[in-house]
Amino acid sequence: LRGSDLYFLFYFSIIRLKSLNSNTDISSLAQKVVEECRLIHPSKLREVEQLLFYLQHRKQSNGIEELLCRCFLQLDEEASINNIDEYVELLYEDIQEKIRGATLIFQLARNPDNLEELIQNETVLGALARVLREEWKQSVDLATTIIYIFFCFSSFSQFHGLVTHFKIGALCMNIIEHELKRYDLWQDELQKKKKKEHEKSFRKYQSLLIKQEQLLTVALCLLLNLAEDTRTELKMRNKNIVHMLVKILDREDEELLLVVISFLKKLSIFLENKNDMAETFAVGKLARLVPCEHEELLSTTLRLLLNLSFDTSLRSQMVQAGLVPKLSSLLADEGQRQLSMCILYHISMDDRFKSTFADTDCIPQLMKMVFDCGEEKMDVELISLCINLAANKSNAQVICEGTGLKMLMKRAVKMKDVLVMKMIRNLSQHNGPTKSLFLDHVGDLAAQITEEETEEFVIECLGTLANLTIPDLDWALVLKEYNLVLYLKDRLKPGSAEDDLILEVVIMIGTVSMDDSCAAMLAKSGIIPALIELLNAQQEDDEFVCQIVYVFYQMVFHKATRDVIIKDTQAPAYLIDLMHDKNAEIRKVCDNTLDIIAEYDEEWGKKIQTEKFRWYNAQWLEMVENRQMDEAGEPFLYEEDGESFIGNRDILERPDLFYSADGIISADAAISPEFYTDFYSGELTQTGYMSR
Repeated sequence: LRGSDLYFLFYFSIIRLKSLNSNTDISSLAQKVVEECRLIHPSKLREVEQLLFYLQHRKQSNGIEELLCRCFLQLDEEASINNIDEYVELLYEDIQEKIRGATLIFQLARNPDNLEELIQNETVLGALARVLREEWKQSVDLATTIIYIFFCFSSFSQFHGLVTHFKIGALCMNIIEHELKRYDLWQDELQKKKKKEHEKSFRKYQSLLIKQEQLLTVALCLLLNLAEDTRTELKMRNKNIVHMLVKILDREDEELLLVVISFLKKLSIFLENKNDMAETFAVGKLARLVPCEHEELLSTTLRLLLNLSFDTSLRSQMVQAGLVPKLSSLLADEGQRQLSMCILYHISMDDRFKSTFADTDCIPQLMKMVFDCGEEKMDVELISLCINLAANKSNAQVICEGTGLKMLMKRAVKMKDVLVMKMIRNLSQHNGPTKSLFLDHVGDLAAQITEEETEEFVIECLGTLANLTIPDLDWALVLKEYNLVLYLKDRLKPGSAEDDLILEVVIMIGTVSMDDSCAAMLAKSGIIPALIELLNAQQEDDEFVCQIVYVFYQMVFHKATRDVIIKDTQAPAYLIDLMHDKNAEIRKVCDNTLDIIAEYDEEWGKKIQTEKFRWYNAQWLEMVENRQMDEAGEPFLYEEDGESFIGNRDILERPDLFYSADGIISADAAISPEFYTDFYSGELTQTGYMSR
């Protein structure tokens, strides 16, 4: 109810109530209404309180009473509950008298105090239900007025059983379906009219359309009330209520659209209804209402879109319908900002849609909102959207324009804002001019890597630094100036911190190890044994294993650290064990690291070659072992008919071939091209393992 106006209808007078919400003091407000409205006698204070309480707690759309007040005929005479029997008798006369009788009963039904007495008169509702069922096609005014009477009852849950007893809900469904078909016929007839006749027919069509939309509005309001019971709502769905509602979205009447969209919003919380809306392309029809001048209609439309935006396929429809720039423009509207931002956040969750934000004014508005927060806590919707958008390269360039990155860094460091630092970390992952901007902020980031800072904040700072693979960056100077080597080594100990922080430390080591002097500095500090110890402790965690192996890969490039890795540690042995890991990325980085080791160390080269030979030829070796154990010398693989798979003559018995670590070699020592296997294919790319 926030930010909207509610209308209170009483004795034909509309009183606007602003800011009525769950915290409003109903007693004080009722007193004020009675004092300011001369039409309400002070004795009616209690009734005003009851009606205000109902408005405060009702579930249907705000302002339904106000928008429906146009759906009945005004009469000069005023109805009296004492004359109810006379009004019922009018329902047995001609159409005009029926309309007069129904209108007088409607006047009574609008006052909640009269509902109980109307129910006690057994003939009233029965007669109304009969007339509606038999003659709704004869007069739109009559049908509208009678449905409105039952709507008054449907506004209270305790009367829903009564409305259902007379099958008014099912009748309303039939009326709506019929009116939609009539609308299609009117459209067809208009198209067939010649130019001379078209203007006259169009005026008649407009007059009919106004009355039809009044009827649809009242009928849908009644159904919306009855849909409070999910069983009743299911019956409506089985009669294609969603398809009917989506079809009405093409209309122009704002009050009718408000009821339709309110109904769709209620239905959208169920998967089946949401799927129906997807099939009928409801999003495209809703998009034309964003933005619109009717504030409540716009707000309700956005709430429906928010419900639908949880579905990936519907988010795609939203992008195709051009909602991203439309929603971005609404960020300037304080009343619609939060809803728009939430929908945009859901859209930004899909990587394929992130780039669509770069060509809108969304990012500049978001950045302005971020900076306008000052030292106040930022709305989680705002920073969450910014974090998502920062993961796209085009968006990152827009965010960092001017002083964007500088201002973000200033806020993050000053307020120790983890979420802003997470956004900065996403910005740092993009190659090109954006990453170069971080050269001015390396010191600020490195200064945060201390034991005094919270682990969450340090994790984001480490992750940001680890992304800075910039050739001009002197990592050795950074490590020395901020005494980071000792910090990194201490955090490698299993259990020294949360796993997320330890993992970021490993990734950071992998980044700085690209620098020759840094790699040597880390090797001398004893980090390599610490990494091996961590590898033992985290051998079941693929992410840890992959990143540690990547550090070894970086270090074997440099002569000083290569000798330490090969001669002073058992890292090559661990790499050999991991060479056949089930994780493809781990296998790849291991293979490339072992290739470098094999090239520079002959002894390890032979071990690596032998292991690769054994692995790739394990099946053949097993066959050889089985063949040696077969004392009878008979073929060892048979089909059911007794014939061997490879024939009576084993390929291993051929005198012109023999096995070696290099493959199957012919008698003249030439490697057979048919059997040669290239064990050393593929190259390791640095970014593939740093970006994870």
